[in-house]
Amino acid sequence: MTASRRLLLPVAAAAAALFAVPFLHGPAARADTPPAPAAQMQSPTAVALPSLAPLVDSVKAAVVNVDVTSRVERDETSDDPLDQFFGRGRRDPRREIRQGAGSGFVIDPRGYILTNNHVVEGAFNIKVRFPDGRAMEAEVLGRDPSTDIALIKLKSPPANLPVLKLGDSDAMRVGDWVVAIGNPFGLASSVSAGILSAKAREIGATTYDDFLQTDAAINPGNSGGPLFNLRGEVIGMNTAIVSGGAGIGFAVPSNLAKAIIPQLEKNGSVTRGYIGVKLQTLTPELAKALNVPSDSGALINDVTKNSPGDKAGLKADDVVVSLDGKKVESSSALSRTVALRNPGSTVTLGVYRAGKQQDVKVTLTSRPADLDKVAGVTPNRGQKDETNKKIGLTIQSIDPRTAEANGLPTKGAVITDVQPGSPASDAQLIPGMVVLEAGGKKIVSADDLSRVLRDAKPGSTVLLRVRLPTREENTRLAALTIPG
Repeated sequence: MTASRRLLLPVAAAAAALFAVPFLHGPAARADTPPAPAAQMQSPTAVALPSLAPLVDSVKAAVVNVDVTSRVERDETSDDPLDQFFGRGRRDPRREIRQGAGSGFVIDPRGYILTNNHVVEGAFNIKVRFPDGRAMEAEVLGRDPSTDIALIKLKSPPANLPVLKLGDSDAMRVGDWVVAIGNPFGLASSVSAGILSAKAREIGATTYDDFLQTDAAINPGNSGGPLFNLRGEVIGMNTAIVSGGAGIGFAVPSNLAKAIIPQLEKNGSVTRGYIGVKLQTLTPELAKALNVPSDSGALINDVTKNSPGDKAGLKADDVVVSLDGKKVESSSALSRTVALRNPGSTVTLGVYRAGKQQDVKVTLTSRPADLDKVAGVTPNRGQKDETNKKIGLTIQSIDPRTAEANGLPTKGAVITDVQPGSPASDAQLIPGMVVLEAGGKKIVSADDLSRVLRDAKPGSTVLLRVRLPTREENTRLAALTIPG
């Protein structure tokens, strides 16, 4: 996660803009009910302001504080947002005991409570506090760091626990009203209101980002707290905020939580489907260069040997445009969809290869641990001829000794600088990438790449195969447009 984003740890702040919210006749009011037209409204002395009180009263008893004592192990260079929240800074690389607080909500009368993984990670003591003052011990049933979801359980659940219903996050529309309840900065049962600002946000907070964005006030301490629609159903779990931003909060969609809760309850962790391919999102430039008549999809850059994709016959440069007949919008959307499928199941991928469409059936296996690790290469100054200047690219040949030490290929052209706003930047090239092919030709040195770019016609598109600056053999295609 980038430093500009911060994971939370209790939900919401003051209720906001209640006068703009349609009047509720209890939690069954429609989520999309518009405010009354101004011409139909009576004078302020004749009618009460709209209120969220009926909704809040019906759900707040099931929203809890989650107080945690955890054992963590950090190094001195850690920029963990939890450390930013607690203001501790880095002192000691050894294990330390830390007190934390977050939010959660009851989803099952057996005492099951949903919260964030980062709230309870490393916890050896968890105490749940209800709005009525009751405090109970809890334990972790399961955690999923890849989605930041955790399921905990009261050790001795009382009878008649208040329970919240998980709603349909996919049915929410941008502009629908939402309400957040939680414990920002330890202020228990705080309520805030706003609208759904966006869906399917990818902010780099988790492996499978698919966040709902809201302008309802979300603050540190809200983590794990519920985000409601106006029917009183939980449609999201508040998880992250943008540091320094106002009115920008993010919640894990309820449908994603519903999909993995059974595994957390049964196994304590989540087993995901796996194809064994490295992907990038299809862009219009790449679609044109690859002769793919689609405005969305996932481009396969590499296929892991002996993986399900390899055995099914998938190849580099295949473009996946559908899965079981459903359109694939992006590489991340395909990754999320596959991850939610059970290992052993078979999926049908709609694929374009060399401009021709075909279906490929793939039997999934279990996804292994994440393999990507940043190599930490610091590029040096490189060469830049006149063509490269127009493109906005600085490159250099590879030093075999340096490359070997950093786990990079020993042949190719290393990108050492990219000019902002240039064609190279538009092609999503970044320093540290190694260009292996250009225009279908193998690239051994910086001179090879410069020659290909000089010979390309102005206005044409040159396909580059580049390796990302990681130790893992992770390649992708880039469509570089040659300026006139």
